[in-house]
Amino acid sequence: MRALVISGGGSKGAFAGGVAQFLIQEAKYKYGLFVGTSTGSLLISHLALNKLDKIKEIYSSVDQDSIFNNCPFLIRKKHGAEVIAINHWNVFKNFMKGRKTFGESENLRYLIRESITPKEFDFLKQGDMDVVVTVSNLSLNQVEYKSINDCTYEEFCDWIWISSNYTPFMSLVKRNGCEYADGGLGSLVPIEEAVKRGATEIDVVVLRTEVNYLNRMPVRNPFELITTIFSFMLDRIENQNIRIGKLVANQHDAIINFYYTPTVLTTNSLIFNKERMTLWWKRGYLYAKNKNEETSPIDPEHQE
Repeated sequence: MRALVISGGGSKGAFAGGVAQFLIQEAKYKYGLFVGTSTGSLLISHLALNKLDKIKEIYSSVDQDSIFNNCPFLIRKKHGAEVIAINHWNVFKNFMKGRKTFGESENLRYLIRESITPKEFDFLKQGDMDVVVTVSNLSLNQVEYKSINDCTYEEFCDWIWISSNYTPFMSLVKRNGCEYADGGLGSLVPIEEAVKRGATEIDVVVLRTEVNYLNRMPVRNPFELITTIFSFMLDRIENQNIRIGKLVANQHDAIINFYYTPTVLTTNSLIFNKERMTLWWKRGYLYAKNKNEETSPIDPEHQE
């Protein structure tokens, strides 16, 4: 069984969408399993449905207002670069309402329900493909994987939303007596889960460069410090996930094909810029095309 795994990465998910478009439309790979974390969770249902134009349109038009009903930061341009600063008023409003996070992402929840219809959900659930999203259970201190086969429509949409909630900047969600947050806090690249579910060949889209080219500038405010610390932690989690994934795949004789971003796309994946994300989608498609052209020709018998 062939699987597609897409890591977390916020706005960089547009690049993963481009890679997936090539693999599904041009390489004609047939996937029996889709596993995603965070932005990967937002993509995989549409990829499984082969609704590539639909998800491309979403990633080409989304902005901050599409995600946040209360955005905790401001985006400013300084010396031609985008920097973020805390929106004190919005954060204050959130705390006054008794919220536990700096911002709220209810708009993303509505967007997910608008983009995935009950009819599409039923089609996927009745099919032979499995679609799995990753969430972090903060109360039980464990990672959980939610399969479409085990959920109702409302539950699955909410798990996708929860998987994408980059706390403490986005919503913290309580379900079944437990608090849940972004799946990337525990499993940013869920290769191991794909192998455990029976995948023998896995295409993995990792939304960072294979080699670290980034030397971060000194932080300018407490908000930047928090985002920098989180980025550092997620990089460590990502490296660990990849190492463990390779080990488990080797133990089960599974093949892994990695698709990293060839360059640093952004230093802050919470900034959703329409023009930039449209470009990243195209770059992802061309990168996957060039990578596959460099390898041996596609064998039709190898696609199943």
